[in-house]
Amino acid sequence: MNEFLNQLAFGWFPYVAVIVMIVGSILRFDKDQYSWRSQSSQFLRRKQMLIGSNLFHLGVVVLFVGHTVGLLTPIGIFHSVGITNQTKQMMALLVGGLAGISALVGCTMLLHRRLFDKRIRLSSSWGDIAVLVLIWLQLVMGVGTIYWTMQHLDGSEMVQLMGWAHALITLNPGAATQLGEVSLVYKLHIILGLVLFLITPFTRLIHIWSVPIWFLFRPGYQIARSRTPLGRKTQPPSAGTHLPRHFGNDAQQRAQAESGQAT
Repeated sequence: MNEFLNQLAFGWFPYVAVIVMIVGSILRFDKDQYSWRSQSSQFLRRKQMLIGSNLFHLGVVVLFVGHTVGLLTPIGIFHSVGITNQTKQMMALLVGGLAGISALVGCTMLLHRRLFDKRIRLSSSWGDIAVLVLIWLQLVMGVGTIYWTMQHLDGSEMVQLMGWAHALITLNPGAATQLGEVSLVYKLHIILGLVLFLITPFTRLIHIWSVPIWFLFRPGYQIARSRTPLGRKTQPPSAGTHLPRHFGNDAQQRAQAESGQAT
Protein backbone atom coordinates (compact mmCIF):
# COMPACT_ATOMS: atom_id res chain seq x y z
CA MET A 1 0.00 0.00 0.00
CA ASN A 2 2.83 2.39 0.85
CA GLU A 3 4.46 1.69 -2.50
CA PHE A 4 1.19 2.44 -4.29
CA LEU A 5 0.73 5.75 -2.46
CA ASN A 6 4.35 6.66 -3.12
CA GLN A 7 3.89 5.93 -6.83
CA LEU A 8 0.60 7.84 -6.90
CA ALA A 9 2.02 10.93 -5.16
CA PHE A 10 5.44 11.15 -6.78
CA GLY A 11 5.12 9.11 -9.96
CA TRP A 12 1.71 10.02 -11.43
CA PHE A 13 0.48 13.11 -9.61
CA PRO A 14 3.32 15.38 -10.89
CA TYR A 15 2.25 14.73 -14.50
CA VAL A 16 -1.42 15.28 -13.68
CA ALA A 17 -0.69 18.57 -11.90
CA VAL A 18 1.49 19.96 -14.70
CA ILE A 19 -0.91 18.89 -17.48
CA VAL A 20 -3.90 20.43 -15.68
CA MET A 21 -1.95 23.64 -15.08
CA ILE A 22 -0.93 24.03 -18.73
CA VAL A 23 -4.14 22.88 -20.43
CA GLY A 24 -6.37 24.62 -17.88
CA SER A 25 -4.47 27.90 -18.29
CA ILE A 26 -4.82 27.76 -22.08
CA LEU A 27 -8.56 27.09 -21.82
CA ARG A 28 -9.07 29.89 -19.32
CA PHE A 29 -7.19 32.34 -21.53
CA ASP A 30 -9.31 31.30 -24.48
CA LYS A 31 -12.62 31.42 -22.61
CA ASP A 32 -12.33 34.18 -20.02
CA GLN A 33 -9.42 36.54 -20.59
CA TYR A 34 -10.91 39.28 -18.41
CA SER A 35 -10.48 37.07 -15.33
CA TRP A 36 -6.75 36.70 -16.08
CA ARG A 37 -5.49 39.08 -13.42
CA SER A 38 -4.04 39.20 -9.93
CA GLN A 39 -7.10 40.98 -8.47
CA SER A 40 -4.89 43.35 -6.51
CA SER A 41 -6.25 45.29 -3.53
CA GLN A 42 -3.39 47.78 -3.54
CA PHE A 43 -5.63 50.82 -3.22
CA LEU A 44 -6.66 49.51 0.22
CA ARG A 45 -3.93 49.75 2.87
CA ARG A 46 -1.28 50.55 0.29
CA LYS A 47 1.85 50.71 2.49
CA GLN A 48 1.53 47.21 3.94
CA MET A 49 0.64 45.91 0.49
CA LEU A 50 3.80 47.34 -1.09
CA ILE A 51 6.17 46.09 1.61
CA GLY A 52 4.60 42.65 1.86
CA SER A 53 4.22 42.22 -1.90
CA ASN A 54 7.83 43.21 -2.63
CA LEU A 55 9.25 40.88 0.04
CA PHE A 56 6.99 38.05 -1.08
CA HIS A 57 7.55 38.32 -4.83
CA LEU A 58 11.30 38.87 -4.53
CA GLY A 59 11.64 35.78 -2.34
CA VAL A 60 9.39 33.67 -4.56
CA VAL A 61 11.31 34.59 -7.73
CA VAL A 62 14.62 33.62 -6.12
CA LEU A 63 13.10 30.38 -4.81
CA PHE A 64 11.62 29.51 -8.19
CA VAL A 65 14.89 30.07 -10.04
CA GLY A 66 16.84 28.23 -7.36
CA HIS A 67 14.51 25.22 -7.36
CA THR A 68 14.44 25.07 -11.16
CA VAL A 69 18.20 25.31 -11.63
CA GLY A 70 19.02 23.21 -8.60
CA LEU A 71 16.68 20.32 -9.41
CA LEU A 72 16.82 20.20 -13.19
CA THR A 73 20.54 20.77 -13.81
CA PRO A 74 22.37 17.43 -14.06
CA ILE A 75 24.68 16.86 -11.11
CA GLY A 76 27.57 16.22 -13.52
CA ILE A 77 27.45 19.83 -14.71
CA PHE A 78 27.96 21.11 -11.17
CA HIS A 79 30.86 18.72 -10.68
CA SER A 80 32.42 19.79 -13.99
CA VAL A 81 32.66 23.41 -12.79
CA GLY A 82 34.04 22.42 -9.41
CA ILE A 83 30.82 22.63 -7.34
CA THR A 84 30.64 19.65 -5.02
CA ASN A 85 27.47 18.28 -3.45
CA GLN A 86 28.42 19.86 -0.13
CA THR A 87 29.01 23.27 -1.72
CA LYS A 88 25.74 23.12 -3.62
CA GLN A 89 23.93 22.14 -0.44
CA MET A 90 25.38 25.10 1.45
CA MET A 91 24.49 27.48 -1.39
CA ALA A 92 20.94 26.20 -1.40
CA LEU A 93 20.78 26.50 2.38
CA LEU A 94 21.98 30.11 2.49
CA VAL A 95 20.33 31.57 -0.61
CA GLY A 96 17.16 29.50 -0.30
CA GLY A 97 16.93 30.20 3.43
CA LEU A 98 17.14 33.98 3.00
CA ALA A 99 14.71 33.95 0.07
CA GLY A 100 12.32 31.67 1.95
CA ILE A 101 12.31 33.90 5.02
CA SER A 102 11.75 36.99 2.85
CA ALA A 103 8.84 35.34 1.04
CA LEU A 104 7.37 34.04 4.32
CA VAL A 105 7.48 37.48 5.98
CA GLY A 106 5.89 39.08 2.92
CA CYS A 107 3.21 36.40 2.64
CA THR A 108 2.43 36.76 6.35
CA MET A 109 1.90 40.49 5.90
CA LEU A 110 -0.35 39.93 2.87
CA LEU A 111 -2.36 37.26 4.66
CA HIS A 112 -2.71 39.43 7.78
CA ARG A 113 -4.08 42.42 5.85
CA ARG A 114 -6.49 40.20 3.92
CA LEU A 115 -7.85 38.54 7.08
CA PHE A 116 -7.88 41.42 9.55
CA ASP A 117 -8.60 44.49 7.43
CA LYS A 118 -12.39 44.66 7.25
CA ARG A 119 -12.59 46.30 3.83
CA ILE A 120 -10.11 43.90 2.25
CA ARG A 121 -11.78 40.95 3.94
CA LEU A 122 -15.15 41.89 2.47
CA SER A 123 -13.67 42.28 -1.01
CA SER A 124 -11.86 38.93 -0.86
CA SER A 125 -13.24 35.61 -2.05
CA TRP A 126 -12.67 32.31 -0.31
CA GLY A 127 -10.40 31.39 -3.19
CA ASP A 128 -8.18 34.42 -2.56
CA ILE A 129 -7.77 33.49 1.09
CA ALA A 130 -7.29 29.77 0.40
CA VAL A 131 -4.48 30.47 -2.08
CA LEU A 132 -2.64 32.69 0.39
CA VAL A 133 -3.04 30.13 3.17
CA LEU A 134 -1.68 27.34 0.98
CA ILE A 135 1.28 29.47 -0.12
CA TRP A 136 1.94 30.43 3.50
CA LEU A 137 1.93 26.75 4.55
CA GLN A 138 4.22 25.90 1.66
CA LEU A 139 6.69 28.59 2.71
CA VAL A 140 6.55 27.47 6.35
CA MET A 141 7.41 23.92 5.31
CA GLY A 142 10.11 25.19 2.97
CA VAL A 143 11.76 27.21 5.72
CA GLY A 144 11.24 24.24 8.03
CA THR A 145 13.37 22.04 5.78
CA ILE A 146 16.39 24.09 6.85
CA TYR A 147 16.62 21.99 10.01
CA TRP A 148 16.64 18.69 8.09
CA THR A 149 19.00 20.11 5.49
CA MET A 150 21.52 20.94 8.19
CA GLN A 151 21.45 17.27 9.24
CA HIS A 152 22.52 16.25 5.72
CA LEU A 153 25.14 18.79 4.69
CA ASP A 154 26.80 16.11 2.57
CA GLY A 155 24.03 16.68 0.02
CA SER A 156 22.74 13.09 0.08
CA GLU A 157 19.04 13.96 0.18
CA MET A 158 19.55 16.75 -2.34
CA VAL A 159 20.96 14.22 -4.80
CA GLN A 160 17.87 12.03 -4.31
CA LEU A 161 15.57 14.98 -5.03
CA MET A 162 17.55 15.81 -8.16
CA GLY A 163 17.37 12.19 -9.26
CA TRP A 164 13.58 12.25 -8.85
CA ALA A 165 13.23 15.43 -10.93
CA HIS A 166 15.45 14.08 -13.71
CA ALA A 167 13.53 10.78 -13.76
CA LEU A 168 10.25 12.66 -14.20
CA ILE A 169 11.63 14.68 -17.11
CA THR A 170 12.92 11.56 -18.84
CA LEU A 171 9.58 9.78 -18.24
CA ASN A 172 11.26 7.15 -16.10
CA PRO A 173 8.49 5.01 -14.51
CA GLY A 174 10.69 4.43 -11.48
CA ALA A 175 10.89 8.10 -10.54
CA ALA A 176 8.93 7.66 -7.32
CA THR A 177 11.47 5.18 -5.95
CA GLN A 178 14.04 7.99 -5.82
CA LEU A 179 12.16 9.49 -2.86
CA GLY A 180 11.80 6.34 -0.84
CA GLU A 181 14.28 7.39 1.86
CA VAL A 182 13.68 11.14 1.77
CA SER A 183 12.40 12.83 4.94
CA LEU A 184 8.64 13.33 5.26
CA VAL A 185 8.91 17.14 5.35
CA TYR A 186 10.38 17.14 1.83
CA LYS A 187 7.61 14.88 0.57
CA LEU A 188 4.91 17.12 2.05
CA HIS A 189 6.67 20.15 0.56
CA ILE A 190 6.62 18.53 -2.89
CA ILE A 191 2.96 17.45 -2.66
CA LEU A 192 1.75 20.90 -1.61
CA GLY A 193 3.80 22.48 -4.39
CA LEU A 194 2.12 20.18 -6.91
CA VAL A 195 -1.28 21.10 -5.46
CA LEU A 196 -0.48 24.76 -6.15
CA PHE A 197 0.34 23.83 -9.75
CA LEU A 198 -2.95 21.95 -9.98
CA ILE A 199 -5.15 24.84 -8.81
CA THR A 200 -3.34 27.55 -10.80
CA PRO A 201 -5.85 27.72 -13.71
CA PHE A 202 -8.78 28.10 -11.30
CA THR A 203 -7.39 30.80 -8.99
CA ARG A 204 -5.63 34.14 -9.04
CA LEU A 205 -2.34 32.25 -9.39
CA ILE A 206 -3.07 32.34 -13.11
CA HIS A 207 -1.31 35.71 -13.31
CA ILE A 208 2.09 34.01 -12.90
CA TRP A 209 1.99 33.41 -16.66
CA SER A 210 1.83 37.17 -17.23
CA VAL A 211 4.90 38.22 -15.26
CA PRO A 212 6.18 41.31 -17.15
CA ILE A 213 9.70 39.98 -17.67
CA TRP A 214 9.90 41.95 -20.94
CA PHE A 215 10.16 45.14 -18.88
CA LEU A 216 13.74 44.12 -18.05
CA PHE A 217 14.74 44.02 -21.72
CA ARG A 218 12.84 46.91 -23.28
CA PRO A 219 14.91 49.92 -24.44
CA GLY A 220 14.71 53.06 -22.39
CA TYR A 221 12.80 56.07 -23.58
CA GLN A 222 11.79 59.49 -22.31
CA ILE A 223 8.35 61.03 -22.50
CA ALA A 224 8.41 64.76 -23.37
CA ARG A 225 5.31 66.91 -23.09
CA SER A 226 4.51 70.31 -24.50
CA ARG A 227 1.76 72.74 -23.69
CA THR A 228 1.34 73.46 -27.43
CA PRO A 229 -0.05 70.66 -29.63
CA LEU A 230 2.23 69.73 -32.49
CA GLY A 231 1.31 71.32 -35.83
CA ARG A 232 -0.60 74.26 -34.31
CA LYS A 233 0.43 77.85 -34.00
CA THR A 234 -0.17 79.71 -30.83
CA GLN A 235 -2.50 82.69 -30.90
CA PRO A 236 -2.36 85.60 -28.50
CA PRO A 237 -5.20 85.59 -25.99
CA SER A 238 -8.07 87.93 -26.81
CA ALA A 239 -10.03 90.11 -24.43
CA GLY A 240 -13.26 88.47 -25.42
CA THR A 241 -15.02 86.52 -28.09
CA HIS A 242 -16.83 88.59 -30.73
CA LEU A 243 -18.93 87.49 -33.64
CA PRO A 244 -17.64 88.56 -37.05
CA ARG A 245 -19.41 91.48 -38.67
CA HIS A 246 -20.77 89.44 -41.54
CA PHE A 247 -22.39 86.95 -39.17
CA GLY A 248 -26.08 86.74 -39.98
CA ASN A 249 -25.90 89.05 -43.05
CA ASP A 250 -27.19 86.38 -45.44
CA ALA A 251 -30.17 85.59 -43.24
CA GLN A 252 -31.05 89.27 -42.85
CA GLN A 253 -30.93 89.85 -46.61
CA ARG A 254 -33.23 86.90 -47.27
CA ALA A 255 -35.71 88.15 -44.67
CA GLN A 256 -35.70 91.66 -46.16
CA ALA A 257 -36.19 90.30 -49.70
CA GLU A 258 -39.19 88.25 -48.63
CA SER A 259 -40.82 91.23 -46.91
CA GLY A 260 -40.15 93.56 -49.85
CA GLN A 261 -37.74 95.77 -47.95
CA ALA A 262 -34.71 94.94 -50.06
CA THR A 263 -33.55 97.72 -52.39
